[in-house]
Parts: sequence; C-alpha cells; structure tokens
Amino acid sequence: MKLLLLILALAGVLVSSLALQVHYSTGTQPCDINSHWDCGIVNHSSYSMVAGVPVAAIGIAGYLLLALLVISDRRVILLGAAIVALAYAIHLSMIEKNVLMVWCLYCVISQGIVALFTILSGIWLAMGKISKKTAVPVA
Repeated sequence: MKLLLLILALAGVLVSSLALQVHYSTGTQPCDINSHWDCGIVNHSSYSMVAGVPVAAIGIAGYLLLALLVISDRRVILLGAAIVALAYAIHLSMIEKNVLMVWCLYCVISQGIVALFTILSGIWLAMGKISKKTAVPVA
C-alpha cells in the first residue's frame, strides 16, 4: 500500500507540474480541447492563484507533503492531510463547474488522484489498526 500511495503522490506532482507549466505558458495548450475543456482558461483565471502563489505550485507542495507523510508512516496525519487536500480539490472543481464553466483536464486528473489517495490512506490506516489488534505479543 505504501508503494501505491507513493506512486499516486508522484503522479500528482507530475500532473500539478503540467498545470503549472500551463499557468506560465501563453501558447495553445494540448489540453485545450473545446469550449468545455480548456486548461489555459482555468490556469490563467483569477482563481488560479492564492496569495500570489499558483494553485498548481500548491498542488506540487501538497503532493510532496503527502509523500513525506507516507514515507514517515504517519497514517493518521496522512489521512487528515489527504482529506483537506480532497476538500480543497472539490472546492476548486466547484469553481470550474459553477463559475468558470470550463474544466481543466489536468485538474480533473488531479481530483481523481487525490480522491483515490484519500480512500487508500483510510484503508492503510485501518489496516494498521487491525494488524496491531491481531498481533500476537512476543514473550
């Protein structure tokens, strides 16, 4: 499970890096598919920055933090951080849906990654608690 979570965190870093590239690019993007799917519109909107920092950069940092928590085996904190990340990703998706009315392919992929990561973090935490309860003490 640990390896799978690390792979997902790495995939999140990759997707967030692609979104960050779009944020700083002025050309036509490969994810500019049609009027409903355009990463450029999303990543150049006023919602793409928080306190002067691109949301995609925050995503990179967030996925690296999640990876660090996996490596350090901090399962409870990991699940809490994943839930916060998922809540923020859902908030951003609602902005795409209701305000911008256009979707960013990279953002949707990231949403899927963070949702799966959150579910698996919860399972990993539960697995750890179950194995502690069923462990036989060594004399």
